[in-house]
Amino acid sequence: MSSRLLAGVLATGAAAGIAAGVVISNRGFPWPVTEWIFVVVALLLPALGWLLATRRPELRYGWLLLTCALFLGLGLTGAGLKVVGGAPVWLVFPLASISAVFYGLNWIFVPLLFPEGRLPSPRWRVFAWISGIAIALHTAGVALSGDVASRPQLVLESPLALFAALSAAVGQFTTWIMAAIGFCGLVLRWRRSARVERRQYAWMVGGVAVSLSGGIAQLAFYAGLPTLALLGTVAMTGALPAAIGVTVARHRLLDIGIGIRGSRLHLIFDLRPTVDEVLSDLGTALRDAPEPAEQLDRVAAAVRTALEARWAAVTLADGTRVVAGREEGQATLTVPVHGGLGRIECGPRGVGTLTRVDQRLLEALAVPAGLAIQNAGLVTRLVNAQEAERRRIERNIHDGVQQQLVALIAGLELARSTGASPDLLAHLREQARQTLNDLRELAAGIHPSALSQGGLVEAVEERCSRLPVRTTVASDPGLRAKRFADEVEGAMYFTVNEAVANALKHASAATIEVHLSHTGGRLRATVADDGKGFDPGAIDRRGLATLSDRLDALGGGLDLDSSPGKGTRMNAWVPVDG
Repeated sequence: MSSRLLAGVLATGAAAGIAAGVVISNRGFPWPVTEWIFVVVALLLPALGWLLATRRPELRYGWLLLTCALFLGLGLTGAGLKVVGGAPVWLVFPLASISAVFYGLNWIFVPLLFPEGRLPSPRWRVFAWISGIAIALHTAGVALSGDVASRPQLVLESPLALFAALSAAVGQFTTWIMAAIGFCGLVLRWRRSARVERRQYAWMVGGVAVSLSGGIAQLAFYAGLPTLALLGTVAMTGALPAAIGVTVARHRLLDIGIGIRGSRLHLIFDLRPTVDEVLSDLGTALRDAPEPAEQLDRVAAAVRTALEARWAAVTLADGTRVVAGREEGQATLTVPVHGGLGRIECGPRGVGTLTRVDQRLLEALAVPAGLAIQNAGLVTRLVNAQEAERRRIERNIHDGVQQQLVALIAGLELARSTGASPDLLAHLREQARQTLNDLRELAAGIHPSALSQGGLVEAVEERCSRLPVRTTVASDPGLRAKRFADEVEGAMYFTVNEAVANALKHASAATIEVHLSHTGGRLRATVADDGKGFDPGAIDRRGLATLSDRLDALGGGLDLDSSPGKGTRMNAWVPVDG
């Protein structure tokens, strides 16, 4: 069940219970004006609980208010049934006793857990447990007292009657004591809070004071002055939700603001978006921003907007920094991005201070931020790799084939002007053949024809057949006939090519073994040599770094297993279908 649906069910149930209790007590309609006032005031609690629970479902406070409202509705329904009579005893008194739960929650836990639904500190756990036990004793005592009264054969001296009386008295007395202690603790929190939060706590202090005074008036005037008792009931029921409502409307409690906008009278809920809404909007923004730098800017802007901060920044591990807003002062919150890719920093809020909710929101935003940072770094490395490869091809053409063609043209001019001898023509023919071979080698470095025509296994075999050391190529049965996407075959071929080149150039290997396989939805290539090996953490992986990025872009990966004197084993893989 979604949070909105559950909040709606609880609020509707509470409102129905409140209305049912008044209808039953008055035996239908019409109601006196005082009853209408009471119903309107009582409905503030479920309405406010619904608002907080739907807009901040991750916080417990809205759900606490809804629970409190539900117990109020059930208790009023039981009280109404008790007044009119005729209902089963097993239903009436348990329902009527639930009012004790409402009193306890309203006077103790609603102020105690203000404003986020958490205890002020772990030291209040004992207080909460004692209060919960007192509420339970009071409720059980009231329910059992009604059961004793319904059975005349049970006299006051009976164990059940004695337990019921003691339980109700001890529970009610303890509830009042704990309510007084909780009120004193609320006053201390109000005095120690920051300037913006102090206004919120001030309204809560006033609401608790009025509610407790209303409860005292209800008990004091219940028998002799029913009008004053009713006023006490209204104050006791509506003071706290009214105080919380004022903090929402005037002081943006839990970042929820209510105002009136436009030429017509209607309410506008100016709310800070929830975590789900922020992540959804950020996902759309990242999808619409193809450039990596723009993605980082979108992340920083989303953090600043969601937390209503003066500035927010995304910093990469290489020192690159993107800031949204005007950076002034030190960062108030800092969250590292998974994998050591960077961090997200947030400056102070424009109004108020950052809370634990803001911390959790920033941690949630670190996930898409990490993906954006990783994407930015990967794209940058691929661009650099492409540029380096372009320069390598340009250099090879300039220093190799181009110089050979210049020499060949000069030889042809000499032969034309002097009359070519057979030896000169043979030399020029050999020079032209060598130039053609060099062009083919250069083209093979870009994309070998064997790879396009015969597939991965054939291209790897053709490459390894020309190596100056003993090299074996093995592949799974049937892999030779399989073809994969061009980008997959190209990535695996050049990875193997770079690995064997490193084995020859850097490892001084005498034997190289290559194995190609296709298992578990992955195309794998393993290159092992008996060279001198190295420490992978101590030196650069040279050309394999860019190839690793290429495999990462395809969803694959590359691992190196090596140590000095024990050779090197490279394992590369990419996911493939089939």
